[in-house]
Amino acid sequence: MDYLTKKWKMWYKSLDVNHDGKISLEDVEESRNKFTELHHLLGDKADSVKTDMQNWWTTYILNGKDQEISEEQFISNLTTAYNKDKAAFKDQMQKCFDVMFDVIDTNKDRSIELNEFIFAFKAFGHENEELVTKAFKLFNNELVPLRDIVTAWVQFVTEEDSSKRDVVREAFESGV
Repeated sequence: MDYLTKKWKMWYKSLDVNHDGKISLEDVEESRNKFTELHHLLGDKADSVKTDMQNWWTTYILNGKDQEISEEQFISNLTTAYNKDKAAFKDQMQKCFDVMFDVIDTNKDRSIELNEFIFAFKAFGHENEELVTKAFKLFNNELVPLRDIVTAWVQFVTEEDSSKRDVVREAFESGV
């Protein structure tokens, strides 16, 4: 459980877009705005993406609309769900990342290229393109199928065996 907790703390920090030590609606707003600006989305497309991102945040991270969540609460929520039913937890995380990466895949080609990856990380407050590029290259491909990225993230938040390669953990440990 310690290994998972360590990774969940990394995930929490990655979701603290404005780096103020908590996840709140301010992080939601900043990530939505950055993402639509970076992709030059306008009008209905921008509104749709912003709505989808807010729904993801409130459904899978904040567990409600008008809430902020501390690292301790975040870890406690994940621990409770994981210990209650590991299979259900994994299913929930699969949905979580399916939804998020469907939003990030703005051109709907079911794959992620380097620029999309960089924009997604920038939207979550990770500005160092060199490190994000290094993280992308861990997938060993110029164009990464969406399912590979989703699978990697699901493994990151659900796999407690530290002997298995974990590219998302490697990316975080490299400084992303």
